[in-house]
Amino acid sequence: LPACSTMKRIVMTMKVDIISIFVEYFQPLRLSLVGRAIENGTVDLRVHDLRDWTSDRHRTVDDTPYGGGAGMVMRAEPWGRVLDDLTAGQADPRLLVLSPSGRRFDQSFAEELAAEPHLIFACGRYEGIDARVVDEASRRMRVAELSIGDYVLSGGEVAAMVVLTGLAPWLFAAI
Repeated sequence: LPACSTMKRIVMTMKVDIISIFVEYFQPLRLSLVGRAIENGTVDLRVHDLRDWTSDRHRTVDDTPYGGGAGMVMRAEPWGRVLDDLTAGQADPRLLVLSPSGRRFDQSFAEELAAEPHLIFACGRYEGIDARVVDEASRRMRVAELSIGDYVLSGGEVAAMVVLTGLAPWLFAAI
C-alpha cells in the first residue's frame, strides 16, 4: 500500500449513502478514520433504514423470490423507492450491491471507488436482494456487485464497513 502522502483523490467531498435494516450497525464508523473524514467534511455519510420505504404497517422488507425458489429475498418495492429518493437530482451515483459473488474488493478497486463523488451501499439480508432491483438500477446508474471474500455473511453491513475503512487512506489524501 503506498503512503497516504502519495495518494491522490479527485473528488474533494464524497457522498456516501448506506441502505440497511440495521442502521445502528454503522455507529462504530464514527470512531474510526472514517469518522474523522465525516467530521472534517471529506465524507458526507448518511445511513438509511430500508423499512422507512415500506408501505405496510409491519414494515415488511422480505418475501419469497419472484418466480419461485427457496428462501427469502429482500423485496424490490422498498429498494426501488429508496433508490429513487437517493438518486433524485444526483449526477452519477454508483450503487454497490454487497454480495459474495461480486467483484473482489482490493486496493485497486478501493482507489477506483475513492474517486467517486457518490457511493450507495445496498446491504442485503436473507438470500439477497430481489434481482429485479439490480436490473432496474443498472438502467439508470452504474451498478457493481462487490465482495470482500469467498464466504457468506449474514448481511452486507460488515462488508460495507470493510469497504469504507479500506477507502480511508484515499479519503485522507485529500486533506
